[in-house]
Amino acid sequence: MTQHPERNEDPIKSALTGEDGIDFAIIELFFFAYRDFTSDPDQILGEYAFGRAHHRVLHFVNRRPGLTVAELLDVLRITKQSLARVLKQLIDTGHIVQVQGPRDRRQRELYPTAKGRGLALALAAPQSRRIAAALAEAAPGDRAVIERFLLGMVNPEQRAQIDDQTATGDDRRREAG
Repeated sequence: MTQHPERNEDPIKSALTGEDGIDFAIIELFFFAYRDFTSDPDQILGEYAFGRAHHRVLHFVNRRPGLTVAELLDVLRITKQSLARVLKQLIDTGHIVQVQGPRDRRQRELYPTAKGRGLALALAAPQSRRIAAALAEAAPGDRAVIERFLLGMVNPEQRAQIDDQTATGDDRRREAG
């Protein structure tokens, strides 16, 4: 096979290093952590012919019953078309119900059903166990550092949204206790 230097097709045989200020070690840890963090729910989702988009929708509807479709679109940052397909499947399979808004009839509020809540908890349980095991290996006080780090990874203009999402009754009780 003839190499064409002008097309820059010569193989590069040296590994990338952090010399350019790129933190490849942390980037790779994120890849591997995400791969494993999603692997257990992916198996469960496969039994329903659902994917990660279904998981995200179910998670946020379960965490904030009554979330409007507009709010969910804002949280997930996906198109209406993408949400419509996933939401229709979750409604058709009885995992989520859609209710007309009490103040604005054009708004649609989303609620989990008992079946939806059960699936959301089944998906969250292995992830929670994985987090608990990792935190068990950490030093006391590391949780706060980890939370600050993860929040720091979120775009600053979106951080208030994260606070809104995570500050539910269970989290407030844990923080107070």
